[in-house]
Amino acid sequence: MRRWLVVIAALVLVGAGAAYLYAGLQVYDELSAVSGVCHPWDAADTPQSFTVEGLDAAELEPYLMPAPRDVEFTSRDASIPDLVLRGWWIPGTDDAGPTVILVHGRDSCRRDENVLMPAGMLHRNGFGVLLIDQRDHGDSDDEDLRFAGGSEEYLDVLGAWDWLAAQGVPANRIGILGMSFGAATTVIAGGEEPRIQAVWEDSAFGDISVAMREYLEASGYPAFLEPAAVIMARVTSGDDLTAKSPLAAIPAYANRSLAIVHGTDDTTVLVSHGERLYAAAQANGVNVGDYWIVPGAGHTRAVIDERVEYEPRLVRFFTDTLGAP
Repeated sequence: MRRWLVVIAALVLVGAGAAYLYAGLQVYDELSAVSGVCHPWDAADTPQSFTVEGLDAAELEPYLMPAPRDVEFTSRDASIPDLVLRGWWIPGTDDAGPTVILVHGRDSCRRDENVLMPAGMLHRNGFGVLLIDQRDHGDSDDEDLRFAGGSEEYLDVLGAWDWLAAQGVPANRIGILGMSFGAATTVIAGGEEPRIQAVWEDSAFGDISVAMREYLEASGYPAFLEPAAVIMARVTSGDDLTAKSPLAAIPAYANRSLAIVHGTDDTTVLVSHGERLYAAAQANGVNVGDYWIVPGAGHTRAVIDERVEYEPRLVRFFTDTLGAP
């Protein structure tokens, strides 16, 4: 009888474990899958002509830019040497002057309004801008149509940095701006490449495991499924979602500059992530060139809703760190 009880208990445990991992797979599929294309409402947007909900043509006119140069470059990911990434380059008043790489969020692309707006702000103040599509997004090559939490995509940002340097832009004049998932990716990239002078992050998560648990709870799922999703990411895609994180990258920013922006009404990535990133920066002696918790702003909406204040803060940060155009 004891042997049968052991067998039954073992079967129950195996069944429960299988069910747990299956649930984790469903969570991973929901969180990681991306379409590989831009949002339909952004598909026609370009630097010369784009729309923003709630703003009319006259309000957008100051942020429009000249026609960009279409560029291609490779990721710094040595495991996929033929992964081609694509972007738009719009030089500033000087081809070798201060230039900012702009990185979009998850399931988005360089045509997103929250990328085009800050690009327009910078360009009209003399900065060059390079707007890129990360792997599995927009016009760049697809790897597996899954997002890896920045643990792979940061190499795409570094590939963009390498390309700019090859065009003759001095290393000390290249900065990065990221939005949402792109913000998390840029913070990781800056932690890995000490020659990156400055990073402006807007609405990044600090730790993807925490962000996943918050998402699960907000969606009505138990938070304890997060470890199962991380396991299934490794099993099914070989992606280690927790291999890199913005919080872990913060100590590497000593002697460089970081800007942290987050809205208090962000329900996609809670404002507590921005607060933890700032606390980590303070604890590690990092120069936080701007720390702005924006009252009432939703996810990545400060650049639109608070654009009158956003622009001078953005320009001042990159002027102080990269030099004036």
